[in-house]
Amino acid sequence: MTTVPSTTVTRREPELPGQTVVIIGGSAGIGLETARRARAEGADVILVARRPDRLRQAAAEVGASGAAAFDATDPAALEGFFAGLPAPVDHVMVTGPGPYYAPLAELDRERAHHAFDDHQWLAIEVARLSAGRVRPGGTLLFMGGTAGRSRGPGLSFITAATAAMPALIANLAVEIAPVRVNLIAPGFVDTPLSASLLGDDLEARRAQLRATLPIGRVVAPSDVAALAVHIMTNTAITGATYDIDGGQQLIPGT
Repeated sequence: MTTVPSTTVTRREPELPGQTVVIIGGSAGIGLETARRARAEGADVILVARRPDRLRQAAAEVGASGAAAFDATDPAALEGFFAGLPAPVDHVMVTGPGPYYAPLAELDRERAHHAFDDHQWLAIEVARLSAGRVRPGGTLLFMGGTAGRSRGPGLSFITAATAAMPALIANLAVEIAPVRVNLIAPGFVDTPLSASLLGDDLEARRAQLRATLPIGRVVAPSDVAALAVHIMTNTAITGATYDIDGGQQLIPGT
């Protein structure tokens, strides 16, 4: 007589049950993937994005409990959104447009100001407005990057902006404690934004990274979303910058 060994299935409990996650820039790419992951972990999500059509589609796709279409760099609109939140939320994640590159001879002052507003100033405003709107121990999670750590023509503005973000996040973590503040710094991530920036060069870039990255594949939005949810759930983490680039910084020329 043959005895078939029994198999015990252990069901993992969701990590964000009953919590509310606000994602500014949540209609596509990393933001949308984080919304999916947060929902799978039991959270309610509120999505914010500029484009109403894409936002409606994303909100329906993930079953968002709320959605608001506005430009987060508009101070009045951002303040009105935070004031209108129905109760303290648990986590706010902010994604944004890609970095601005330009050689000094072509550097556009207005575009540089917009890039600053999209990243550094938005982080300051979200931190200021989170008082009383994000519960103690909750998280503000911002998005930076690793590309600006290189040196070369066209990188003067982005290197300064890249260096500023970890310092800003570390100080905000002290200033608005016990709310936690952290930064995710991706390299290349295969998102619609990357596709729009690279155009016809996208597939060549993917192939180059698959061939050279230590992980042997391109970083996906789901990789960044998994890190984002981990940072939300690990209450010992604050003031930190997390690189997620598949080892891209380790390989010259990538």
